[in-house]
Amino acid sequence: MKKTNPLWLLTLLVMLPQFVETIYSPVLPMVQEKFGVNEESATLTISMYFIAFALGVAFWGIQCDRIGRKKSLEYGLITYGIGTFAAVFAPSFMVLIATRIISAFGIAVGSIVTQTILRDTYDKDHISKVFSWIGIGLSISPVIGMTTGSVLASLTGHQGVFITLYLLAAVFYILSRRNISETHHSVKEINFQILTGLLKRMLKDWEIIRCCLLIMSFNVLLFSYYSLAPFIFKQQQYSSYIFGYSSIILAAGTFAGAKLNRFLLLKNITPKILVTSSVIGAFIASVFVWMLIGYGIYFLIPYFFIVMAFSMAIPNILSTALIHYKNETGSAGALLGLIYYILIGTGLATIGFIQNLGISCLIFSGIGVLTLLVFHSKDKTV
Repeated sequence: MKKTNPLWLLTLLVMLPQFVETIYSPVLPMVQEKFGVNEESATLTISMYFIAFALGVAFWGIQCDRIGRKKSLEYGLITYGIGTFAAVFAPSFMVLIATRIISAFGIAVGSIVTQTILRDTYDKDHISKVFSWIGIGLSISPVIGMTTGSVLASLTGHQGVFITLYLLAAVFYILSRRNISETHHSVKEINFQILTGLLKRMLKDWEIIRCCLLIMSFNVLLFSYYSLAPFIFKQQQYSSYIFGYSSIILAAGTFAGAKLNRFLLLKNITPKILVTSSVIGAFIASVFVWMLIGYGIYFLIPYFFIVMAFSMAIPNILSTALIHYKNETGSAGALLGLIYYILIGTGLATIGFIQNLGISCLIFSGIGVLTLLVFHSKDKTV
């Protein structure tokens, strides 16, 4: 296990995509009013963001193997900076969507390149514990993002959010250029035929399909809140500040889940057991969200347990997903991300039409439970 890059910076880079999305959530009602669009169109900016993010994951993941991890990270942050700068001056809703697509495509490096560097650096015995540490870091990003977004929304509107994101792009570019070192020194020739063969192999791998469906289920559960809750708070005449402060409850759940996950891993509880428990827990909590959705903001109580389950499951799924693809980590990570982010984008587009947080939670937590049942039966037949 050779440590070549500061874990604090890698953790911040993994947190960055989540921060970028949660800081935007409080200004969704403002975007709706500013550009004169309906709620479905406003939430479309989030689903389109994830589809572009999926394409970015695929592109930058492949570049990891072609030009190296460091260059891919730097070029991605530059692309992200261009998108956020253009968003500040977007004259129409369609231009705003276009800038969001560019931003999402670029910031995907924070996920795929950082995960690839971590997989380069840490072996099988340490990677789960490292990802659990990063899970603790991720518990901080929603509260920072939503609170910052709420303050900026009240003081400067949506443009202040994009100015802040542009400045962050510059800061992380400088930090990455100075502190990140290359972990992949043998440049590979990646062509369409190689990628097609790898994709076919991964699509036939039941473990990969299981991972993608579970990642999609948990992420749609999480981002359903960021997409739909702002309008629930607005309908009940709560200010953007109150919505921002609700992130403290979610962050507490994420932090509790991450700490519990790390504790149980140290007690040698297997990642598979932790993922199974998280899926079942998320489904039970989703039933309570559905029951409480018409009673003020009490649905935040069961949502605490949903994000707790999220922070337990996701690090364990990601840390074990590509164990059998060690010789092609960048490309395999790119294709894995492409698959599950397309699923996430499709799921978020679906909740945009449903426009009911309780029903969305039931549907997507149910998908997680069905995935466990289906793939458990397949394990028995193999």
